[in-house]
Amino acid sequence: MTAPVLPADSPDAIARAAALLREGGLVAMPTETVYGLAADASNAVAVARLYAAKGRPRFNPLIAHVAGIEMAKRLVEWPALADELARAFWPGPLTLVLPKLKAAPICDLANAGLDSVAIRAPGHAAAQALLAAFGGPLVAPSANPSGGVSPTTASHVSDGLGDRLDLILDGGACTVGVESTVIAILDGRATLLRPGGLERSRIEAITGPLAIAGHSEAPTSPGMLASHYAPTATMRLNATQARDGEVLLGFGAIQGDLNLSASGDLAEAAAKLFAALRQLDASGPKSIAVAPIPDEGLGEAINDRLQRAAAPRD
Repeated sequence: MTAPVLPADSPDAIARAAALLREGGLVAMPTETVYGLAADASNAVAVARLYAAKGRPRFNPLIAHVAGIEMAKRLVEWPALADELARAFWPGPLTLVLPKLKAAPICDLANAGLDSVAIRAPGHAAAQALLAAFGGPLVAPSANPSGGVSPTTASHVSDGLGDRLDLILDGGACTVGVESTVIAILDGRATLLRPGGLERSRIEAITGPLAIAGHSEAPTSPGMLASHYAPTATMRLNATQARDGEVLLGFGAIQGDLNLSASGDLAEAAAKLFAALRQLDASGPKSIAVAPIPDEGLGEAINDRLQRAAAPRD
């Protein structure tokens, strides 16, 4: 049976979602980045059910979503740099990886047994309302089968995981459209683990130049696997025209079968990326060719997702 879909701006729906989460249930919630699959971060049984629903490798840690700084301080060590970044960019598309407090209500399975935890305060009103109603941290990876294209609408969630969830909160299309930027602050050093919906230049205005982590098969944060975010079709990047059996995802002057942004707006392209990949993939092509995307600003996050989607798969 497919999970019911309720409007995310309904107080009754938020109360029902919070009750389900307290009972160990799984709830899809909208955020400004992508839809998240929420579970009680302290409940190992619920988190195990989440991994099973997604088919997610258990060595791949999860992001704990919090209402804000005060809740975060109950989970992790909180250095001055974390405070500065959180005050500048929370709620919003920034995840911080910090040393876990021994008493933090995060089960070991949620953070893959690591000594650190990835935390974020989402910038969507419904996500904030659900966190407030639940009263504690919620793990919430993207609400789609592991390795596939991330969901940016409730219908995407229903298509991919609808029969494995207890409730889907529909908050409309995600406004940012790519996952959060992930920054680790460990041993006093700030490292970019994953580019995302917050431009690196804005972060570096506070941190100075960031160290850059590579892809990993033993990740210290979500979103670090080399192959991820992939449609069924293979991918070919930096294409100016389609070959036989291909469809073309355009950008700017390269029109294509779909265009992420005819005006070359990277924010528009990021918001449309995953939905466009899903739409083209549904037509059954041999391959999806993608026009060049400038590797600046949000283009860094777009290219990161495209490169992982195009990576060799097991």
